[in-house]
Amino acid sequence: MTSAVDSGDSPPGEFQAVGGRFERALIWVFIVVPTLALVPGIFIAWGGWIGWHDIVLLVVFYVITTTGIGVGYHRGFTHGSFKSRRGLKIALAVAGSLALEGPVIRWVADHRKHHKFSDRDGDPHSPWRYGTNAWAVTKGFVFAHVGWVLWGQDRADPKHYAPDLLADRDMVSISRHFRGLVAISLLAPAVIGGLWDRSWHGAATGFFWGTLVRIALMHHVTFSINSICHVTGDKPFTARDRSGNVWWLALLSQGESWHNLHHADPTCARHGVLRGQIDINAWFIRLFERFGWAYQVRWPNRQRLERKRAAAA
Repeated sequence: MTSAVDSGDSPPGEFQAVGGRFERALIWVFIVVPTLALVPGIFIAWGGWIGWHDIVLLVVFYVITTTGIGVGYHRGFTHGSFKSRRGLKIALAVAGSLALEGPVIRWVADHRKHHKFSDRDGDPHSPWRYGTNAWAVTKGFVFAHVGWVLWGQDRADPKHYAPDLLADRDMVSISRHFRGLVAISLLAPAVIGGLWDRSWHGAATGFFWGTLVRIALMHHVTFSINSICHVTGDKPFTARDRSGNVWWLALLSQGESWHNLHHADPTCARHGVLRGQIDINAWFIRLFERFGWAYQVRWPNRQRLERKRAAAA
């Protein structure tokens, strides 16, 4: 999973990834500043500087953006686990953009490259890139979690890894307008909080909890799929890499941390396929399917799962 900033200055109908100093500076700001807000956030909440309006803003924006990334960017656009009607496709791409993890085309290209080279040379964010001893894994863990976003250079070429999205006018347009969506994601909680509370205090707490804390929490949960889930976790299914299931991340990631099955069967729409494995993103896909917004959903195939599980035994 990824984070990036791309320019909106490319000609109409085209998408251009930009890695200039301004864009790199924005990446640092989007990651570092919200992360720094988490520490005082604990003390501020303990001191009572959080109301139920703030909790609602935090939860609602978190669910919207986590669904946009997990259901839209990941299962839908990257792996084709289901097809979307145009309205749902656009809604998921916009929701994913609000997570500040990069334009949809860039995100999909990087993630497809990750699957092609998972935990091998060429993987943009494998925690095993430096070796297997304690120091090498520690350094690799930090790189896989956030380092590859901040200073990594091994990014995917969208023309090679995401030509289908480059041919989709909606995806190109949403990617080109990523900066505008970033502004909406940053300011909307403050505006809503201020209007809801009818005060500047409501705007300030809305921005702190609905923007800073929400972004930091969501980013580090997403990054943990790259780092934690490739270092530890149960492996009930056969995969080509070291991906594992990490149960305690399942709720916050909405099911993305059932990572072993995902790498064993990447196009499967449900990642938590075993008893007791909660997969909220699969529930959303099921709901979209019932409304007719999602179709050709690739639900788990029992025979294929049994073969993957038998091989892992």
